[in-house]
Amino acid sequence: MRRRIFFALIAAAVSTAGCGYHVAGRSDTLPKSIHVIAVPALENKTTSYRIEQRLTTATVHEFLAKTSYRVVPDPANGDAVLRGKVLSLEAVPLLFDTATGRATTMLVTLKCEITFEERETGKVLYHADNFIFRNQYEISTDAKNPNSIKNFFEEQDPALDRMAQDFAARLVAAVVENY
Repeated sequence: MRRRIFFALIAAAVSTAGCGYHVAGRSDTLPKSIHVIAVPALENKTTSYRIEQRLTTATVHEFLAKTSYRVVPDPANGDAVLRGKVLSLEAVPLLFDTATGRATTMLVTLKCEITFEERETGKVLYHADNFIFRNQYEISTDAKNPNSIKNFFEEQDPALDRMAQDFAARLVAAVVENY
């Protein structure tokens, strides 16, 4: 009886050992012929000033930090090309300060169209018409002046940079791991 239990446990361990689980960001499903990824500037179809520059810069940084690929801006010099369009950017209040009625947390939703393809063959390796990124961001408050316009403008740039970094991490993982 003990032998049967022992062999059943061994069989269960062996059958689950190759189940495909892996740590995010550590798998690479791209073809081995890809060594250089071209990331030209994303197109901005919104009214948000220079959002495409922040997202492109963050995406390039994420590829360099989390993968072994070389990144170039010119599509003619890459083995694969990542193209994207920023279709919409929306920020809506999510939580409010009960004392002042002022928003303390915003929900940011970014919608993009993303295509990643091999340059030589034109084979699409990843495509999403509705690559949606959502995240919550806290807004700093000024106890002295809760309606300060200065606070709004001081927080906007760092908030957009944080959003761009979070977006890039998700995009690079999706492209490289083909989720």
